[in-house]
Amino acid sequence: DFLCISLVNGFLQLRYNLGDKTVILQTFQKVHANGNTWHSLKAGRVGNEAYLDLDGVNITQKASPGMNVLDTHTDFFVGGVSSLNLVNSMAVENEPTSFTGCIREIVINNRELKLTATDPKGGANIGDCDGTGCGYTVCKNNGTCQVENSGFSCSCPQDWIGRTCEQSIHCSQNRCGSQALCIPQPTSFSYICVCALGWSGKYCDSKIRFFIAKFVGSSYIKYTDPYYGKRDLQHSRISLNFTTNQTEGLIVWMGKGEDEDNDFLAIGLANGTLKVVINLGERISVPLIHSKYSTCCDERWHFVTVVQNQTCIKVYLDEELILFEDIDPHRKYTALNYGGICYFGGFEIGRKVNIVTTGLFQKEFIGKIKDVVLFQDSKKIQLMKAEGYNVYNGNSGN
Repeated sequence: DFLCISLVNGFLQLRYNLGDKTVILQTFQKVHANGNTWHSLKAGRVGNEAYLDLDGVNITQKASPGMNVLDTHTDFFVGGVSSLNLVNSMAVENEPTSFTGCIREIVINNRELKLTATDPKGGANIGDCDGTGCGYTVCKNNGTCQVENSGFSCSCPQDWIGRTCEQSIHCSQNRCGSQALCIPQPTSFSYICVCALGWSGKYCDSKIRFFIAKFVGSSYIKYTDPYYGKRDLQHSRISLNFTTNQTEGLIVWMGKGEDEDNDFLAIGLANGTLKVVINLGERISVPLIHSKYSTCCDERWHFVTVVQNQTCIKVYLDEELILFEDIDPHRKYTALNYGGICYFGGFEIGRKVNIVTTGLFQKEFIGKIKDVVLFQDSKKIQLMKAEGYNVYNGNSGN
């Protein structure tokens, strides 16, 4: 399998192969070769249908029915490859050659790649296309960059200050405490503090401890499993108690949640019912939804357990087996390679649940979670020792 974008005789060409035959899309207009014009390119694939958009002119085409997964398991190359012998002969029209020109602002699945000297895994013969200290988006928040003898300076718009216009004037004198985030509130000429895990109060200056985590919406806990390297990933298990009065929300996401290659097991609420989704490697998410409208959203405590035995999935709600399904009788992928990462309640500040989960879940969780146990561990996870923000003490009133 492959997906390749290249220039062919001045036209942009997208080629992809999902396992049977190569599909080719080509733009109607040529790319200007004067070296002074930036072009906007959007390309991608939804199932077996691909699209190619150059400066707003869009074309689409479908591959063969039944083939809808791009299974590459290789590095992502920009501008060229380490050896031209790696290029599939069907991926290009002529002999493969490296790209000559400038590339910026690469966004893959809603995440921008950092085209710096240190972030990529490797590369060769790459220079600074701008040629000045200003570069690309050096000044944040619509600041204007000016080249100077010492490098550059930023002229900041109203409400922003700092060398690169990175700080809101509303947060310049903030009183937010340890590890807290200052979120500007321009309409009220003020700010609010978002507290790191273990802190609370208006200015996040009160230390707290809890065994029950209370999520208020823009909350999350990111737990790193210290025993991940010793786990038998063909036989995973997670159990927890939760309570809520909401009909939508992501309770837990076992997986890195970075791109579509990541395996995951997710538990949440959708339309008032319990929803479990698992992906073991095919990029085809298998949702398991409880057929009955349950009492999940009645503000009572509910106990949920999900057991993965290779491709067989069992879901228990309040100790009753409610779902049992073999998601792949062919046993192509049988291990949950979740990377040792578990998110509870949502994702990092700024990462929307509906985007990260590609619509599988719509909102962050609002409610309480306790008694989380991974695999057959004898001890519960100590959520207090994880990282996160905007999580409160849910012990009172329980």
